[in-house]
Amino acid sequence: MPPHDSSAAPASPAELLRTALAVIAEYAPQAIELGQKFAAAGHELALVGGPVRDAFLGKASVDLDFATSARPEETEQILTAWGDAHWDMGREFGTIGARNGDAVVEVTTYRTEAYDPTSRKPEVAYGDTLDGDLSRRDFTVNSMALRLPDLVFVDPFNGLGDLAAGVLRTPATPEQSFADDPLRMMRAARFAAQLRFDVDPAALAAMTEMAERIEIVSAERVQAELVKLMLAPAPRRGLELLTHTGIAEQVLPELPALQLTIDEHHRHKDVYEHTLTVVDQAIDLESGPAGPVPGPDLVLRLAALLHDIGKPATRRMEPGGGVSFHHHEVVGAKMASKRLKALRFDKATIKAVTTLVFLHLRFHGYGEASWSDSAVRRYVTDAGDQLQRLHRLTRADCTTRNRRKAARLAHAYDDLEVRIAALAEQEELDAIRPDLDGNQIMEVLGIGPGRQVGQAYQHLLGLRMERGPLGADEARAELRAWWDAQR
Repeated sequence: MPPHDSSAAPASPAELLRTALAVIAEYAPQAIELGQKFAAAGHELALVGGPVRDAFLGKASVDLDFATSARPEETEQILTAWGDAHWDMGREFGTIGARNGDAVVEVTTYRTEAYDPTSRKPEVAYGDTLDGDLSRRDFTVNSMALRLPDLVFVDPFNGLGDLAAGVLRTPATPEQSFADDPLRMMRAARFAAQLRFDVDPAALAAMTEMAERIEIVSAERVQAELVKLMLAPAPRRGLELLTHTGIAEQVLPELPALQLTIDEHHRHKDVYEHTLTVVDQAIDLESGPAGPVPGPDLVLRLAALLHDIGKPATRRMEPGGGVSFHHHEVVGAKMASKRLKALRFDKATIKAVTTLVFLHLRFHGYGEASWSDSAVRRYVTDAGDQLQRLHRLTRADCTTRNRRKAARLAHAYDDLEVRIAALAEQEELDAIRPDLDGNQIMEVLGIGPGRQVGQAYQHLLGLRMERGPLGADEARAELRAWWDAQR
């Protein structure tokens, strides 16, 4: 694990309290009003979890999470009267949601969660006290609460002290916490990436000992945590934690497998470390909100993470002591698709990531020999709507310490982007079509719809790719010549 970045942690609990008061003041009126309504109905209500933690870190939460002694049907009655709208999709977990103006709240009955060893779904049991509810949460920094409506701070497990120290520690023993919900082990990695916190040694040991327990968790829940980790400010911290504890071996085995691979330059550079560096560098190349790849960008980050996973399967020792990974981009794209499907990612994300993995080596031929305009067109056409991400992945993939080589590769890619821009301006490259459409082809050849029209269209498209715009007259002449050759 990397050393803890102490600069990211606040200096003291007292400073944290001052910060939290300023943030909580922003949504206190509505929270207090809601607390008063629950109290009037004879129930307890407390602001809990992420909103409390984030307030101490100086961040206001858009969505507010509450815990209550009320049962879901009682909560629903209160929220129906209080809010503009309400919903109960989380009823099976004791959660009712509502909106009041700009405020979005979710109120959950005090509860405990545990896994049946034979089930992938957590069991839910309602509790009776706030302290009991907090004791069953994942980490002490998420086990702080603010009782409403009187704004009493509740911190039975010194979450504030852990927040100040930048440490992730479980309220109960780590073994009990992770047995109750094994997904908490992945949450530790996610929070390490989001908050740049360290994991308590006892929790780290339990994660390592219990790594195989993550198998009981559904793929959908694992995917959700992985996505949050990858979109965090420091994914590398979380990925290293998953690998170090053996959890990655269960949920993303392709990642630790990279530790066994030597790179193609035979410099004993660990491809695992190279991959993490590529993730870091890809993040640095994300654009602002108005740019072509606004960060955080999940597709780019996943592609950076998976771009070399085909190397272990394609590693070959060459005469003279060299190492090769021929076609690892082809194998890697297939492996990436298989893993993302297993993690229940959507089809669009899978297609985008696998396209990038498949194409990430294409540029290296450009640095070695000049490309024709046709080759540039095919590069753009094959990348399609992933071109801007491919630009960034290709640049991020250069992790060499050889400054001359790095400068040469950067200059070559600068040149390629200039050529792409010039061709795009000249030819509207992002929408390449033959010079004649299907109706014009049928008119020139005097034929009706059928397979031959498609063949003619593909012939003209090939000419368009090779030679650029032909113009209608030349295209007709080429079409007639091709047609005569077919007969």
